[in-house]
Order: sequence, then structure tokens, then C-alpha cells
Amino acid sequence: MQNYLVITALGEDRPGIINRLSGAIADAGCNVVDSRMTVLGGEFAVMQMIDGRWDALARLEDALPGLGDELGLHIHWKRTREQERSRNLLPYSVEVVAMDHPGIVHQLAQFFSGRGINIRDLSTTRYPAAHTGTPMFAVNMLLEVPGETQIAVLREEFLDFCDQMNLDAVFEPVKH
Repeated sequence: MQNYLVITALGEDRPGIINRLSGAIADAGCNVVDSRMTVLGGEFAVMQMIDGRWDALARLEDALPGLGDELGLHIHWKRTREQERSRNLLPYSVEVVAMDHPGIVHQLAQFFSGRGINIRDLSTTRYPAAHTGTPMFAVNMLLEVPGETQIAVLREEFLDFCDQMNLDAVFEPVKH
């Protein structure tokens, strides 16, 4: 049985954080299975899923408070298990671009959750439009669509929703 630990950390960005954090994971005898790292404003943020023997994870858990102090990071961790995947879920990708305005993420989340569709991954960014500088907002999502969903109906409802919200969108299956 695999043993897993999820780590989140947040703190002021500076060079060397990833090096020091990944070094502590390797020194404990653990492995990074999945991770997301980014800088938001001036803050470094990371989420990682780590695997290892139970004793290696325990060594890492013991080292994390000191590492957080050393790096100026707020580190939290929790033991977890690998997610059991239903074979009846279809992966779909959604890309949305629009003039930035409050509530875009909430409206998209509400649309999909109301139809029993899980958002597995979501990333957003705001940027100035070329030539005009108008604030634009982009959303990328990975969805898990239940297999019994009528995709043509879902696509039509989603594109109608996007037209009403003045969102430019692409909805397509993930190609592996």
C-alpha cells in the first residue's frame, strides 16, 4: 500500500525555495508525485503530493515545521490516499477568455456543479489585451464529465451560457 502526504506552502517569493523544499523531500526518502507551484503577487504558493514509506513520510512531517521557519513559509500537510477514479468519467477541457469582471469563476463553477460535473483542475490569469490594454481574464479547466451525460446537449448549453455571459469559450475532449 502506497503512503501519501499532501503539502501546501505559502510565503514571500525568493530564489531557492523549490530547491530547499524538494531537497528536504528527497533527504527524507520521499518522492514528489504531483505538484503545482506558482507565484501570485509577491507570494510563492505550492501544493504537492508526496509518496514514500510510512517512516520516510514521518521523517518529512518532523522536518516540515523547521523548514517552514527557515524559509518563511506557512506549511500545512495531511496524510491522504490516491484518488479512486471512476471509469465512467470523461475528461474534457474548457478554455474561456473574456473581458475581466467579477464573478466569472463562480458563474462557471455554478454552471458545471449544477450538472454534477467535477472541476478537477482550474487555473486563471488576468492580462492586458494587445493594443488596447483592456483587462482580459482567461480560465482553463479540466472537467470530469459523467459518462451518461449527453455531450452534445452539454456543449450546446455551455456555449449558450457563454454567449449570455459574453464569454469566448472552447469545450473539447482531452486527447491523451
